[in-house]
Amino acid sequence: MQRVRFFTAAVPALGLAALLATGCVSARPDITADTSALRQQQQTQSYQGLKRKVAIARFSNETEYAKGAFYDKNNDPLGKQALDILSTRLASSGKFILLERADADAIQKELEYSGRTDTAQKVGADYLIIGSVTEFGRKNTGETGVFSQTKRQTVQAGVSIRLVDVSTGEVIYAEEGKGEAETEATTVLGYGAQAGYDATLSDKAISAAISQLVDNVINNCMDRPWKSYILSADDGMLIMAGGAKQGVKPGDVYGVYERGRQVKNPQTGMMIEIPGKKVGEVSVISTGGSSVSDEFAIISVASGSLDLAHPEKYEVRERK
Repeated sequence: MQRVRFFTAAVPALGLAALLATGCVSARPDITADTSALRQQQQTQSYQGLKRKVAIARFSNETEYAKGAFYDKNNDPLGKQALDILSTRLASSGKFILLERADADAIQKELEYSGRTDTAQKVGADYLIIGSVTEFGRKNTGETGVFSQTKRQTVQAGVSIRLVDVSTGEVIYAEEGKGEAETEATTVLGYGAQAGYDATLSDKAISAAISQLVDNVINNCMDRPWKSYILSADDGMLIMAGGAKQGVKPGDVYGVYERGRQVKNPQTGMMIEIPGKKVGEVSVISTGGSSVSDEFAIISVASGSLDLAHPEKYEVRERK
């Protein structure tokens, strides 16, 4: 479990003299600067590889916290808070294209306000994240000594996440993370900071819980090869789905695999695709398009022999 701690202490001269006279001196806590934002920025700038398309389907509040008489499950602040924190962490890695799902209705309404009657295009995701806040609690504790009094606020949070491969519906990763945030205030002989209600502890506890899971989510997505498809092969020009937004660059080389046939798995009752064999490689000549929904790459055959009359037979994969 990750913990975030904050301390506030004040010792007046008279109190300090009294403590020194009795041989009791409180140790000053170490102060550590939070450099996580700087690390995330450096990581985003340094990553130049292929990006996966990820959508967060939902992030619900499964605890009893803040569920009063007027609770609205569609506008739950705790769940939205967790969703925003997770989205920010994934985006800061620079390895994903995040697709909006939670506020898709708001996007559609904005289109209608602008006078457009078309429906917002929804790009398909490679992976879907489903999460929930499973534990959340706040407690106040304290200690009283001869000269000093300490008040402590602690918030504990638990977050559960499932990562689903959209192409198969398989849950490829599931885990629960726990986080704790604490603030402490000390008064000596009546002097010092007062420990008032600290609403930011909720953010820090949820953030600490999500931090335990983010690296595993990233690794599980990135361990699987990036995939694309040949859209057309007209007049000898091959067009592949995916472009600069996904990290495709001129000069990149990808493997081409003949897609295996579909068979029904009696154990699960689902249709599965038998792994195909590698038949060649393609090289990227140039990229085009202005967004994830319409970008493409012009490619050429670098090796092997492809049946260009039937480009739908092939799948393009990242070389590992």
